[in-house]
Amino acid sequence: MSASSPVPARVDLLHPAARAEPVPVRDSVPATGRSALSQAALFLLGAAALLASVAVSVRVGTTDIGYADVARTFGFRLGLDVEPLPRLVDSLIWDLRLPRVLMAALVGASLAVCGAVLQAVTRNALADPYLLGVSSGASTGAVAVVVLGIGAGSLGVAGGAFAGALLSFGLLMLLLRRSGLDSMRIVLTGVVVGQLFTALTSLVLMAAGDADSTRAITHWLLGSMAPSRWDSVAVCAAVTLAGLAVVWLYANALDSFSFGADTASSLGIDVRATRAVLLVVTAVLTAVAVASVGAIGFVGLIVPHGIRFLTGPLHRTLLPYSALAGAVFLVWTDALARVAFAPQEVPVGVFTALLGVPLFLLVLRKRGEL
Repeated sequence: MSASSPVPARVDLLHPAARAEPVPVRDSVPATGRSALSQAALFLLGAAALLASVAVSVRVGTTDIGYADVARTFGFRLGLDVEPLPRLVDSLIWDLRLPRVLMAALVGASLAVCGAVLQAVTRNALADPYLLGVSSGASTGAVAVVVLGIGAGSLGVAGGAFAGALLSFGLLMLLLRRSGLDSMRIVLTGVVVGQLFTALTSLVLMAAGDADSTRAITHWLLGSMAPSRWDSVAVCAAVTLAGLAVVWLYANALDSFSFGADTASSLGIDVRATRAVLLVVTAVLTAVAVASVGAIGFVGLIVPHGIRFLTGPLHRTLLPYSALAGAVFLVWTDALARVAFAPQEVPVGVFTALLGVPLFLLVLRKRGEL
């Protein structure tokens, strides 16, 4: 294939048949054939959908809140000449509802992008952000704080979870130091590390946990936006935006990885260094997300596959649309978790699984694999 040949339209980068021949990426055209104008319009539509989702979700809950109340809260916080709401209602909107909705958007975007990156890096259609064992390490760190009291005064549950996630990722990279970061070894080693930390979590709970601590950890592991506050939102926002910017810079490399390491190397990409950077970035993004809200499954698995049907496989479009779709999906799922069994709040991970399974089966059917 010549250096000027474009990527064929609607090619599936993860399909085995698409991996056999090196295909130049920089000269590629969008797989769907959409013009730049239509792509920009679609992106603006997605951004508008996200803003509308946030606005509606802030109202959703056991307490009746109107759009006028939300507007008055924003106006008061911005210093406008509006009558403030009663302190309890104002605090409910500003200190509880808005932080959790924004956290849902940030975590959804982060997990969706991490899933898209790892599916390309490992050339595994079933890869998701927890492939590297980070969530299992985070659960061990959280258990160490809640059950054993290690660092309870200084770290807290979120800090312990983040430390455990980094520890598990450090072990992963240590085990992969001589493998050249081969995609198959990444997958297998991630599974092994995840199982190790899952076993440690179970051991600690069985040996030292009581009914209350076990219930608390189980609820945390299923994911919940309820603990979200402005300080945690600020940290998650800074890390997420920085991580997404770094990943965006490697969009062309991700396209080439989907065709194999030999193709990437032939295009002048340092395969080992690029994989290392992308693994570190996805691990940090996942660690922050899990430490903030717990382990929420299926977002990073189903969203990238769904977006490929809309925009094609090229990561210049796949990454930003995945971020938008992941944010919208988790915002609405969190809203559903708040009201489905009100006043009892269900962990959001329960609903992402309930919604994710049929959606993933639909994706498999569309791909002709079911």
